[in-house]
Amino acid sequence: MRRTLATFGLAAACLTPVVSRAQDANAEVLAVVKRLFDGMRAGDSAMVRSVFHPNIRLVSVGMRDGKTNVRIEQSADGFVKAVGTPHAEAWDERTSNEKVMIDGPVASVWTDYTFHLGSKLSHCGIDHFLLVKEDGVWRMIELADTRRTTGCGT
Repeated sequence: MRRTLATFGLAAACLTPVVSRAQDANAEVLAVVKRLFDGMRAGDSAMVRSVFHPNIRLVSVGMRDGKTNVRIEQSADGFVKAVGTPHAEAWDERTSNEKVMIDGPVASVWTDYTFHLGSKLSHCGIDHFLLVKEDGVWRMIELADTRRTTGCGT
């Protein structure tokens, strides 16, 4: 019994640094997502652009007239410009249930979101971020989202 407990204790001690590194990496990746949304709320186009890889792709999926509508943009220029253009109400995207997966220099974040114009709920869905780590910095190479106006909760 003592031997089993000692072995378990040794195994747990060896895994602690691995778990800690994984948590640190997850926090680094989520910080990039948070920076995007902080930039959107502030209307700060430079902050938003800083999280995007130069070759980012934006994908938005919704329903129109009962059919799936897919919009793909090969550049974030229009989105970044829209963020920086003055608007009456803050763009406030709120996430929950974040799931992070990392393999070396590639990370994926899947999260539920609600999007608010000021204090009013506009729409909801999921965001999926694909990130790459180059020269020690995580940047988004793809942002995909779904959009709906029903089933958003509160």
